[in-house]
Amino acid sequence: MPPTAQTFTPYAAVRETHAGVVFLVGDRAYKMKKPENFGFLDYSTRELRLAACRREVDLNRRLAPDVYDGVFDVSDARGNAVDHLVAMRRMPDARRLSTLVHLGADVGADLRRIARVLAAFHFDSDRGDEISAQGAAPALRGRWRDSFAQVRALPQDVLEKRTDEIECLALRFVDGRHALLTSRIDQGRIVDGHGDLLTDDVFCLDDGPRILDCLEFDDDLRFVDGLDDAAFLAMDLERLGAADAADSFLEHYADFAGDPAPTALRHHYTAYRAFVRAKVACLRAQQGGQGAGDQAHLLADICLRHLRESAVRLVVVGGTPATGKSTLAGHLADRRGMVRLSSDRVRKERAGLDPLQSAAAAHGTGLYSAGNTGAVYRDLLDRARRLLAMGESVVLDASFADTRHRHGARDLAEEAQADLTEIHCTAPADEIDRRLTRRAREADSVSDADARVARRMEAAFAEWPEAVVVDTSKQDPDEPVPGLPDTGRSSAARDTATTAD
Repeated sequence: MPPTAQTFTPYAAVRETHAGVVFLVGDRAYKMKKPENFGFLDYSTRELRLAACRREVDLNRRLAPDVYDGVFDVSDARGNAVDHLVAMRRMPDARRLSTLVHLGADVGADLRRIARVLAAFHFDSDRGDEISAQGAAPALRGRWRDSFAQVRALPQDVLEKRTDEIECLALRFVDGRHALLTSRIDQGRIVDGHGDLLTDDVFCLDDGPRILDCLEFDDDLRFVDGLDDAAFLAMDLERLGAADAADSFLEHYADFAGDPAPTALRHHYTAYRAFVRAKVACLRAQQGGQGAGDQAHLLADICLRHLRESAVRLVVVGGTPATGKSTLAGHLADRRGMVRLSSDRVRKERAGLDPLQSAAAAHGTGLYSAGNTGAVYRDLLDRARRLLAMGESVVLDASFADTRHRHGARDLAEEAQADLTEIHCTAPADEIDRRLTRRAREADSVSDADARVARRMEAAFAEWPEAVVVDTSKQDPDEPVPGLPDTGRSSAARDTATTAD
């Protein structure tokens, strides 16, 4: 539909972003594009601005058909079009999501409705090979790299050296998670989404939310994982100090979308969105925007926090029998939401035995022969490899008495772009004896080791200078383990069971 001429009264208010100006007149709003070219966004000619206005109306009518009126001309005295405006129904500022959050209003029910609307929107959104390609690892990596280049090209380093650490952490995650990102494509999770979901552009009305102002200037940036789209709003809620609301919103979205994504991916997408907005704040700072530099710092800090949370980790917990390694491994998995893999369980599973069925044998014989033990460790590492590639952090619970098995874990961590922590559990000899005696009387122990096996293993245990030594008789399970960054996150671990040593 061609644009039509429109005459309007002087505006009652004006608002400005890095890319446009909004004039508010009575019950209407009129948006004008700035004649700017930021590299990732080009409105430098009238023709480009007209095309962007038309595109904005078409795309935003998907979520708010009763808000977007159309495209109007701005004409000179001779009636010649000199620019263009997007004409909209004006939304009430008092119902803006950002306003409600600033006022401390209870937005829980509103966020649930927004999550439901967004999940339904994604369910019906366009999909296809061109769209899916933007969810692959190379595309995500490219978007990160483009943003880094754009920030570094600015004459002033507003982020004050944070960009290097952000780049290292972000690309490390992407490079090790090709399998996870491919699985998201296979599940149909990549959609033609909103692309710019901010609390300023969401209005909580009595008859349901209105979600405005999607990204129209680059289709590829709007072709995103649905979780990535939702993470934008979660990031902006956190920017406003509503971190709990952000977590709740993502939980609601995942429920409505039936999305089983690992927590690490949520953190990564939230970090990506924080850096996108940090980049925009840097641009506004270059334009002289008041407070833009402080916003850039805040957003960069949010980005870093989520990137550190998203880091996929391999934790090796070893030691001889009854040194408390399984107890510690179980507590770590529970506290940090990691998957625990136990050599005792893998060994019996491979033999077709119930985990609690005894397979006791002399050291180095039966199921504990060198050949069987080597196969168990290979199986353990293979399972961990698949989990790490899918964004799951893993705790390996095994003796790791042999340096070859430790080298295998180190090689795996490097291959999977995962952070590695090695922990050597110990305990005083009298405490180990008490634990072994107690274990012998219990019927629910997975371990088959007795005092004789424990002494043999202690004698054969290789030096482990790379590991953090933890005396489990002194370590409070709820306290951080030395050498292992404490995220403070607690969630249920996935594991067949946790066995006390």
